[in-house]
Amino acid sequence: MNKGDILELDIFDLNNMGAGVGRAEDGRVVFVRGCVGGDRAKVEVIKINKSYAVARLVELILPSPHRAKEIFCDAPAACGGCVYRNIDYSYELEIKREQVRGEFIKAGMSDVEILPTVSTGRVCGYRNKGQFPVKATKNGMRAGLFSAGTHTVIPFSECSIQNPEFSRIAARVCRFADEYGISAYDEKSHTGLIRHIYLRIAERTGEIMLCIVINGNNLPASDALVRIIESEFPSVKSLMLNINTERTNVVLGKRFIKLSGKDHIEDELCGLHFRISADSFYQVNRDGAEVLYGLAASLGDFRGDELLLDLYCGTGTIGLSVANRVKEVVGIEIVEAAVKCATENAERNGIANARFVCADASSKEVILESAGGRRPDAIIIDPPRKGSTRELIECIAELGVPKVVYVSCAPDTLARDCAHFREMGYEIGAVQPVDMFPRTGHVESVVCLKRLIQQ
Repeated sequence: MNKGDILELDIFDLNNMGAGVGRAEDGRVVFVRGCVGGDRAKVEVIKINKSYAVARLVELILPSPHRAKEIFCDAPAACGGCVYRNIDYSYELEIKREQVRGEFIKAGMSDVEILPTVSTGRVCGYRNKGQFPVKATKNGMRAGLFSAGTHTVIPFSECSIQNPEFSRIAARVCRFADEYGISAYDEKSHTGLIRHIYLRIAERTGEIMLCIVINGNNLPASDALVRIIESEFPSVKSLMLNINTERTNVVLGKRFIKLSGKDHIEDELCGLHFRISADSFYQVNRDGAEVLYGLAASLGDFRGDELLLDLYCGTGTIGLSVANRVKEVVGIEIVEAAVKCATENAERNGIANARFVCADASSKEVILESAGGRRPDAIIIDPPRKGSTRELIECIAELGVPKVVYVSCAPDTLARDCAHFREMGYEIGAVQPVDMFPRTGHVESVVCLKRLIQQ
């Protein structure tokens, strides 16, 4: 096989990066972006490795029955966000189930049941948070998205998974900048003022936060921007500046300045009220989060008399959502600001049986101290993508915690950790994939693990 060769391939799979997977005559796997499982296609080889090759689609000879009947998004495919934009949604849900199943098979647990992926069914406009870099073009400042794997800004007019109001507000901010001669930030030269247009929406209340990230200490004509936004977008209840003068690819700096309205927006999740500041964590798919948290509560099958520990609790959303089902919730989180926010959320909602501790929940001592010296009746664990640690799993097993509800955003580390829990004497229940991020390659899962031998 040589670079530039034209091959005819049968595409038998679609990976979570959105590339069709075929196999060349020499046995090498060939990845083709734009192809989907079931396609027969003519492709041109553009990269060769010992074990695989990468090709581009030249001609679709026979389209897959799984191909979407309509174009999902007008944004260039190079944005890389919606890797499953070319297939119908039912097939995407099947792929995500198989993705989870594949990781459990790799981890030696082919016997674990993987349930069909559940979803709200909403695939457009579900993201309540958008961070849009800007660039100078011959037609003025434009907001966009970074091309996949790069920091090249691709201007856009609409993003199908973002709230539709975001593109209109972003476009108006760009016109404002052009009207007042305000420059777009250039990452290479570290010059220009506006870096990002950052938006959040509280979907239940409809409140929007607009935050302009700048490479400077003030925004010229900010009074004019306030008048424009208040006049044209009355749903914007919080208009903020964020100061980020560092040479960094981190979007937000540490300092915020309120230009108008509140310094937060307010939303409702699982019947509870939450304040969302510009830098606080909040699930980007609110409706999907309600499904996920509801499943966690259902799998936990709480009786009402339990001491529940919520590990990696963040701002407390999961623990607080099940507080009415247990006797006491103790959240443990290493980020101090998140613990403060979780405590405020409990107070705001009148939840007296929840408290939050700033600590690293990786040792028996920390867990026991946080739980007041008692063994927890149940634990909810929602770790980052890297998963839990062996130390924490062994600690939970050593304590003899009867029940663990594991919420995961990464099937590979979920399967790895479940294998370790099984070694420690836990039975792995049916795994429930949840499509929190339709059209992307990500899938959440939730599973209940039960101690086989009670201490």
